[in-house]
Amino acid sequence: MCRPRSIRGRSSAAALRPPRGHRREPPPNARAPRPAPRGRRPPVEPRAHCSRCRRPRQVCWCAALVPVPSRTRVVFLQHPREARVGVGTCRMAHLSLPGSQLHVTLDPDRQPALAEQLAAPDTHLLFPSSDATDVEALTRPPRTLVVVDGTWANARKLVGRSALLRALPRLSFRPEFASNYRIRREPDDHCLSTIEATAHVLERLERAPGRYTPMLSAFDRMVDMQLAYVASGAGASRHRRHKPPPRPPVDPRAPLRAVLDRLVLLHVEPNAWPYGTPDPPPVEAIELRALRVATGERFAALLAPRQPLSPRTADNLDVPELDIRAGAPLAATQAAWREFLGPDAVLGIWGYHALSLLRMEAGWTLAPELDLRAVWQRAFGRAENLPDGPGRAARRFAAIEKSLHALVTGP
Repeated sequence: MCRPRSIRGRSSAAALRPPRGHRREPPPNARAPRPAPRGRRPPVEPRAHCSRCRRPRQVCWCAALVPVPSRTRVVFLQHPREARVGVGTCRMAHLSLPGSQLHVTLDPDRQPALAEQLAAPDTHLLFPSSDATDVEALTRPPRTLVVVDGTWANARKLVGRSALLRALPRLSFRPEFASNYRIRREPDDHCLSTIEATAHVLERLERAPGRYTPMLSAFDRMVDMQLAYVASGAGASRHRRHKPPPRPPVDPRAPLRAVLDRLVLLHVEPNAWPYGTPDPPPVEAIELRALRVATGERFAALLAPRQPLSPRTADNLDVPELDIRAGAPLAATQAAWREFLGPDAVLGIWGYHALSLLRMEAGWTLAPELDLRAVWQRAFGRAENLPDGPGRAARRFAAIEKSLHALVTGP
């Protein structure tokens, strides 16, 4: 049997192929060809970015930066994943604190210069845990404060894999306000952004109320610009394919309505020495004011100071110093408060400063809390600060009552 001849050096199989240009008929069971897409969008041009804040120029917040020098050196450790988040605040906090450092790392122990700083004396880690010390309990600020930036899961991993970070004494705090981080979901109402937490802690460590508040101007500008940019729809076409389904509407005041019949408003005034006082005594609760909303029953107690009396305390309370020194004993006040509070109360607080003051001394009976300031911000937007100055204790409690009335009766 002879083999088929090859044609121009090709194999016999190639010789049986149809000539070039011939249109082969598709088999009977072949799928129909996919139609060409209609209305395909042209490729999106890359946006110009600011080299300092690394944000698109349309939402650059550098013009709002307010540098605030600090007595405490701050070292930021940022998880690499968080470094890719456009609306993160760690870089903003770093640019707002001259002399601070920002390290994007997964393993700080392997960076010799950074490891040397973490092992230096008087270095503390801002990280919540059961053995952490409340920042209000320190008599002086540490030399170096280490702040970890990332989601809670990533922050725990970063601390857990570093022997140097695990060995540092830890600090924690309870904020006096709800976060303004309206462009990013926080795991809980009392959680803050990195720049908010840093400013809050430095003010407590250095006994400098309001000193680091200007840092937040860039943060507020970023949030406002981002919300305005999203509302304008200018960037919608870039992310249209990834738009999540709409969420059902949520009533921001539903948690308040659920506990209104058990709510007890609480305000605690501190005995706190001014910023810059050498070796100031620990902060303590000096006056309690409370209101049981359902019945109108009130509780008021002026405690005798256990620490040296601050020169501002009498002015804040609008009470003579002699009357303050003749106040009620701590144990008797705690017993009366326990009886007033009852077994099923929910504490209505404006920020967490009141609870922080009570937690600094043993013997206080507490209850589940509802941060009314957080409810206000979700319902109406940013809340105003409580009054300050002479007689502020009574005026602050009146302001909290007025805000509660607006939350209950407002539209």
